[in-house]
Amino acid sequence: MASTSTSSTSSTPKRVFVTVGSTRFDKLVSAASSDSLLSLLDALTYTHLTIQHGQSPRPALSESYNTTRITINTYQYKPTLHEDMKQADLIVSHAGSGSILEALRLHKPLIVIVNEDLMDNHQLELGSALHDQGHLICASVTNIEEALKAKKYLSLTPFPDHDPKRFASFMDSKLGL
Repeated sequence: MASTSTSSTSSTPKRVFVTVGSTRFDKLVSAASSDSLLSLLDALTYTHLTIQHGQSPRPALSESYNTTRITINTYQYKPTLHEDMKQADLIVSHAGSGSILEALRLHKPLIVIVNEDLMDNHQLELGSALHDQGHLICASVTNIEEALKAKKYLSLTPFPDHDPKRFASFMDSKLGL
């Protein structure tokens, strides 16, 4: 795991986890490690930022990030992202269904960033649908800072817990049982 850190002064850590999944999403990695976003996270009293950058190049942090009080860790892959998601106070994720579902099942505030460079943008459909239901904030790389400043991620509707009986009941009703 690659790690870069600065000292943190807060007694209670506030953690942001950014994930691009198994693919490449250079624009999200770049935005997440930008001076302006780091300054904003610092102003919002976040103390730790972890970036899982996947196939994207490791973020190049400028020297000016040292003016923030944020501890920054980066890595390419881990066998599971569960622990990072579980520890996070806020998750910023690509719009892949697996990452979205895991974050929602953990009842974590979630900002989903749609990769607008994908040809068949099914991610936009999923992100928009869950945004409309109030479970997450769906944004783009160009408005991630506005999404953070608005703080609507702090008052999302909790995603329902998994209920296998619900699916069985649905199937029964469709089959006339």
